[in-house]
Amino acid sequence: MKFEKQEFAQTLGKRVREVRKFRGFTLEKLALDAEMETKQLSRIEFGQINTTVFQIYRLSCSLEVNLGELFGAIPLKKQI
Repeated sequence: MKFEKQEFAQTLGKRVREVRKFRGFTLEKLALDAEMETKQLSRIEFGQINTTVFQIYRLSCSLEVNLGELFGAIPLKKQI
């Protein structure tokens, strides 16, 4: 079984939301710091869009966490 796009986006978005809340950021504050629209960040957190790695990098910089903190929550699945 492999990760499908939607499942990947949802898992990554959930992790972004968890870290954001842990760091005490509001949705608006993180979006402003990462130079993106609040609506776009919300859609990322709910896995509604498959965003770019660069956007995730910007979020990780704003959250002051390594990219691994965000991507580490995603288990590896072999493709068949």
